[in-house]
Amino acid sequence: MSELLQYTFFQRALLGSLLASIACGWVGTYIVTRRLVFISGGLTHASFGGIGIGLFAGIPPILSAAVFSVLSAFGVEWLSKRQDMREDSAIAVFWALGMAVGVIFSFLSPGFTPDLSAYLFGNILTITAGDLWFIGVLTMVLLLFFGLAERQIVAVAFDREFARAQGMRVRLMEYLLMMCIALTVVACLRMVGIVLVISLLTLPQMTANLFCHSFGRMAWLSMAIGFVSCVAGLLFSYDFNVPSGASIIFVSILIYTVTKLVTVVYRWMHRRRQTVEVSSVK
Repeated sequence: MSELLQYTFFQRALLGSLLASIACGWVGTYIVTRRLVFISGGLTHASFGGIGIGLFAGIPPILSAAVFSVLSAFGVEWLSKRQDMREDSAIAVFWALGMAVGVIFSFLSPGFTPDLSAYLFGNILTITAGDLWFIGVLTMVLLLFFGLAERQIVAVAFDREFARAQGMRVRLMEYLLMMCIALTVVACLRMVGIVLVISLLTLPQMTANLFCHSFGRMAWLSMAIGFVSCVAGLLFSYDFNVPSGASIIFVSILIYTVTKLVTVVYRWMHRRRQTVEVSSVK
C-alpha cells in the first residue's frame, strides 16, 4: 500500500474514490429509498449517447455525456408523468436512444475508431485532474443541496402526496433530483463504466440499509462502505491484475453478501434465544 501511494495515478484514484463515495452516498440513498434503480440504469446507458456525440464533435465526452444525461433525465421525468406513457416505457425509450446514438456517432467520429471500453467498463487508474475537478465540484454542490433541502428530499422520497400537502414544490424537487442522478452517473463513468455504475449507486446503500433506516444515517454509512469498497477493489485489482472497475463492484457485492449472511444468522440466533428464554419461563 505504501508503495502504491507514491504513484500519482493511485493518489488520484483514492481521491476520486472518496469524492465518488460521498456523491453516490447521498444520491444513491435517494435512488434506493425512492426505488429508482431502473431509472438510474436507463440514465446510465443513455449517457453513452453523449459520449458518442462528444467523440464525433471533438468536445470532451464527459461534458457532452453530462448534457445528454440531464436532458434524458428530464425527458424520462416528463414522459413518466403523462397518462399515455408508462414509466418503464419512458425509460426504455431513452435507454435505447442513448445506446443507438452513442454507437452511431462513435463510429462516425473522424480518425481511428475510439476505444470505448474505458467508458463501458471504466478504469479509475486513468482518471485525470479534470475528472477530479468535475466530481469534486459536483460533490460540493450535492452536499450543499442535500444539506439545505434534506427535509424536502426525504418527504419526496417517502411520500410525495404528503410533501405536496405540506406545500412543497414536489415537481421541481423531482426534476432537480433527476438532474443530480444524471450528473452523478456521468461523474462515475471513468471509475466503473456505464455497465457497472448503477452498482456503485445501489450496493453500498443496500448494505447500509441492513443497519439503519434513517435517510441521513443511511447516506453517511453508505459513503463509508462505498469508500472501503473502492479501496479494497483497487488493492484487489493490483494483486490479481484485473480491471479496477469490475474489482470495485465485485468487492461491493462481496461486502453486501457477507453482511447479509451475518445479519440473517444473527437475527436467527436472536429469535432462537428468545424462544428458549420464553420456554424456560413457562
